[in-house]
Amino acid sequence: MNAMHVDVECTFAAAGAVRVRRIALDGRWQAVEQGRQWQDDAGRHILIKLKGHTHTLTLQTPSLTWHIQPLLSGRLPA
Repeated sequence: MNAMHVDVECTFAAAGAVRVRRIALDGRWQAVEQGRQWQDDAGRHILIKLKGHTHTLTLQTPSLTWHIQPLLSGRLPA
């Protein structure tokens, strides 16, 4: 499954960490639980739980757009 664009309400800490408050899918805002986050060449990645399912939320650095993708395997990224 491909990542899809999503709107995100969040805050950024001075050190770069992100605190996600909620996301909008299909125009409807939904609260999320946030897990760990990391940075790589693709952007800032944040694990979130939405309706009991884990997803990766990514802020793509070049475009400054957010994308969400379900975590398909039981394994978390290293």
